[in-house]
Amino acid sequence: MSDQTQKITKHFYSIGEVAEMFGVNTSLVRYWENEFDNIKPAKNKKGNRLFTKDDIEQVRLVYYLVKERGMTLSGARQKIKANKGEAIDELQVVERLKKIREMLLEIKEEL
Repeated sequence: MSDQTQKITKHFYSIGEVAEMFGVNTSLVRYWENEFDNIKPAKNKKGNRLFTKDDIEQVRLVYYLVKERGMTLSGARQKIKANKGEAIDELQVVERLKKIREMLLEIKEEL
């Protein structure tokens, strides 16, 4: 998995950049776009997808539920519809714990 906690600095990201953030294929991002109502990137005149920060956060949520928690697509869809706020809170806690773990490992190496 690529570093998905990297800083989001641009206004729009291509589907290739989003796929690279999560270490998945662009086809998977397109598939998730079709499967989940909460992922709706804008498209330019050519039809290229333009992902905003909010779109990337929605992809991050789906990635967490499907890839990290191992939920099925229908299970992830139900979780988002029923308790989206709870799923987001859970994702944020996991990301904070990962950062803390990284910091502790760095401290351990320095000792």
